Amino acid sequence: MPDPNHKVPRNVRGPYYVDDTCIDCDMCRSTAPQFFARDDETGFSYVHRQPVTPEEFALAEEARRECPTESIGNDGLAQTQPADPLTRTTI
Repeated sequence: MPDPNHKVPRNVRGPYYVDDTCIDCDMCRSTAPQFFARDDETGFSYVHRQPVTPEEFALAEEARRECPTESIGNDGLAQTQPADPLTRTTI
């Protein structure tokens, strides 16, 4: 289970993150390279861009679910789609 207290430093701000249990297997980077990248200095993957559209959230969730070490977290409180900017409720 991902630990929000052990997020790797290069994660951008937002609901998705990678913690320090990452084993650099490349699964998330292969599944969703538009969101995950590799930090060559630490050998960890990290989130370099957060998803925005429903399709992007679905892809980020796929990468999270496929992570063999459960190192990818989603602090979006089960939110897998962006909030409606007018009502601030989940679509």
